[in-house]
Amino acid sequence: ALRLLVEMASAHAELDTVTYSAAVSACEQGGKWDQALRLLVDMASDHVELDTTIYHIAVCACEKGGERAKALTLLVEMALLLGKPPHDRHL
Repeated sequence: ALRLLVEMASAHAELDTVTYSAAVSACEQGGKWDQALRLLVDMASDHVELDTTIYHIAVCACEKGGERAKALTLLVEMALLLGKPPHDRHL
């Protein structure tokens, strides 16, 4: 999924929330929490909308990778940027 995202970017294809979500989900499933976080940064740089779904996937990636502090940071960031309070089950 990451390779495809890079190829799409190289071909100047439009990268949107759906394509980034698929890539972040692949990172989560593959245990690559750090790459998932990098994709969030790339999304912001590319002016692609970050939504609660993408944050949820990234939080899960961090939790699976044992990075609970990073997961909590993402929840706070989501709350600040999107005005959405984190769910109790994530705390």
